[in-house]
Amino acid sequence: MAKTHPTRIFALIAVLVAALNLRTAIVSVGSVLDQIIATFGASEAVAGIITAIPGLMFGIFGVAAVPLARRLGLSGALSCGMVIALIGLTVRPWVGDIWSFIFFTGLVVVGIAIANILLPAWIKLHGGANTVALMTVYTTLLGVGSTIGPLPALLFGGEQGWRWAMFVWAFLGLAQVLVWLPMWGRVRHDFPGETITARGRIWTSPSAIFIMLFFGLQSMNAYIQMGWLPKILVDAGVSTGNASIALSIVGVMGIVGGFTMPVAIARTRDRNLVWFPVVFGISMFLGYLGTWAFPLQGWWLWALLLGLGGLCFPMAIALIPARTRDPHVTASLSGFAQPVGYVLAALGPLVVGALFQLWGTWSPILLILAGGTIVLAAVGYRAARKVVVDDELEAGGGAGSLG
Repeated sequence: MAKTHPTRIFALIAVLVAALNLRTAIVSVGSVLDQIIATFGASEAVAGIITAIPGLMFGIFGVAAVPLARRLGLSGALSCGMVIALIGLTVRPWVGDIWSFIFFTGLVVVGIAIANILLPAWIKLHGGANTVALMTVYTTLLGVGSTIGPLPALLFGGEQGWRWAMFVWAFLGLAQVLVWLPMWGRVRHDFPGETITARGRIWTSPSAIFIMLFFGLQSMNAYIQMGWLPKILVDAGVSTGNASIALSIVGVMGIVGGFTMPVAIARTRDRNLVWFPVVFGISMFLGYLGTWAFPLQGWWLWALLLGLGGLCFPMAIALIPARTRDPHVTASLSGFAQPVGYVLAALGPLVVGALFQLWGTWSPILLILAGGTIVLAAVGYRAARKVVVDDELEAGGGAGSLG
């Protein structure tokens, strides 16, 4: 049977709604974290668990994404994940205790984890000549989601306003289900066939290792910022509204990065591209230092610098299809870099919550985060080199499945 691909317009709509859902449900928690803690009488340590859930679930269930896609196809696995996320989005805001909130947040993130891993491979398989354009839409809409996610917190007041601020995203979750389920019926089993090139074990590729580390370190910073930046600023005396705006500024820079990084990777010479993560790392370093030293005077500027540093995220995402040829290798690199990277990322918010409860101050935490950006820049320098993972796998000659 000939393989059926979605039309260009339908593929664009599918990527658009999927990408827009990948961040809104996560960043919306950070903007109302104080209200959630107050409503449920939770401790700072439990709040740390909430902020760590995305990384933990992305790591655990991201590993299962590729095997699930083998059974159901890429579109089938993505559609099932979206249904699971919709259940969590619908129920989570109305629960009565913190552990139920954590459970349904976990459901939301399970669905997002599957999409995180498989959507780049889906774009590689179905994008054809439009792959770079679809990756640009994908990474740009990730930034849009990060930007608009905190904004409902500004619209709904009162002690229980946070529930409505989170529930609005269930409608967006419903939209993606209504788009993807019919497409699954059309393309059916669309998992790419394995080739000889794809038989090398993905972890034998040095570039895959550095892309994974780069992804993990930037994700750790991204989820610390999404989970804790508003509270850090509020505790320093910044208003709740301005703290939410600061998180949105970080998201706006993600839009810029999403729009520019896939094209930059495709067109920039390697000797120039490797300096991008160095510049981004320096920017994030200055953002953390400014937040530590002068949070009240320049919260918007520090958010802008952190957001510029956050361009590491769309860059890391765009490197996955850009540094592979075979869609199966793309899926395997995504299934390796993202789960392992997110496990590393999950430790960040969890450790930050524990350290804040132990020390009762953000100053040493911000200085530690600033120091970590030096490692991020060095790892990103190596990850950005123009090396194709498929070629490294062929040169290694490893046997076995990438799964």
